[in-house]
Amino acid sequence: MTADWEALAGEKRARYESPHGELDERAVVRLGNVAYAAGLALLMAGSPDAGAWLRRAADRWRESWDLGAAVDAWGRPVGALKASLLAGDEGAVSELAAWTLTLGVDRAPSPIGRYAAALALLATGEARSAREHATWLAGRDDFPDDVAHALAAIADGDEVRLQPALASVVRSFEARDDYLEDVAVADTALVLARLARRRGLAAELPPSVVLP
Repeated sequence: MTADWEALAGEKRARYESPHGELDERAVVRLGNVAYAAGLALLMAGSPDAGAWLRRAADRWRESWDLGAAVDAWGRPVGALKASLLAGDEGAVSELAAWTLTLGVDRAPSPIGRYAAALALLATGEARSAREHATWLAGRDDFPDDVAHALAAIADGDEVRLQPALASVVRSFEARDDYLEDVAVADTALVLARLARRRGLAAELPPSVVLP
């Protein structure tokens, strides 16, 4: 894991700003990935520029959907919501959450679709409906159980259950060998903590090399 976050952010920003030729749907997704990586690195560095790059990532992922994404490319709205939450862009969070809920995520047969639904519903304050999707996600082999438990605890307003779930999510990131764009940041834990705080819950994250 690198500790030179400013240098890593500079590398990602340079990649984003280099010529890319014609931007088709997949190229725009990749730009979103790189912008998000830059934003996370800047967040780790404590830079005030982090928000701008996270918003750029959200915009790119949202744009990619309109360029012909598959109807089940649920990672795009998930990424856009996460980036906007981390950027603290309340207007974008509200708009993206409402948009996400128009995509049929509440009926998605895949875990990532239901995850998108839970995030969007928590972002819009619809805790009861979010709880239903968190329950659907829990205990599956193809979705992290600690993330599902954290979503459920946030929906229920249960700080006692939330804390160990968040700690487990952080540990899972510490144990990883693979990160988006090789930027070792526990972004999911950060997003869950922000959603919890929006609900008025105390959400303490443990000290970690994968957290700011």
